[in-house]
Formats: sequence, structure tokens, C-alpha cells
Amino acid sequence: MFSKKMMDHCENPRNVGSLDENDKNVGSGMVGSPVCGDMLKFYLKIENNIITDVKFKTFGCGGAISSSSLMTEKIMGKTIEEALKVKNKELVEELELPKLKIHCSVMAEEAIEKAVENYREKNK
Repeated sequence: MFSKKMMDHCENPRNVGSLDENDKNVGSGMVGSPVCGDMLKFYLKIENNIITDVKFKTFGCGGAISSSSLMTEKIMGKTIEEALKVKNKELVEELELPKLKIHCSVMAEEAIEKAVENYREKNK
């Protein structure tokens, strides 16, 4: 039912963890709801407009874990602008997410947007 790539990211997620939210170069963004079950939090370390480190924590299903993991790989080393261009559709296609799990990829995209917003707010 699930693709090999989705299962690999689910069983061996990349870049799990957190970064120091007190660091002005770290932006964090959380999305989801404990009521529905899926929660994602992304941490971006940004230096000279480049994402130099990214971590995530996910409380959710395999779709949420694999979407988060793949997103971290896609945005590492990119500029903020390039990272914001990574859309959930890319995650859906690469992971071959079932229709019922597409919302997980949307959450990953939204969490990145919130982390960038948090970083920008800290560095006004």
C-alpha cells in the first residue's frame, strides 16, 4: 500500500530533533492539532539567508513522519526563498502518498512557512 520511499523515510526519518529556539538564527514553526492527532514542529537554522540546519519533531502517522523527513532533505542548504518554493505536491509525488495522507504533506509545507515567519520576526 505504501511506497518504498515513504516506508524508508518513516522507518529511518532524517533530521529528527530540535534546535535552540533562543538562538536568533533559529526559527521554529508548529502546526497541527492534538485533537486530530498530527503535530509537526520544524526548526530552521538560517545563516546569511541559507538554511544551514533543519530538524523536526512529529507526533503523528507515517505520512506525517515521512513528509517531514523528506521536507528536511529538500530544504537543507537552500535559501529561504528556495525553501518556500518546495510545495506539498513534490512530497506527495516523491513519497507516492495515498489521498488520505496528503494533508500530512500540507502540514510540512505550512510548518516551514511558520518557521521562516518566526525567524523573520526575531530578526527584524
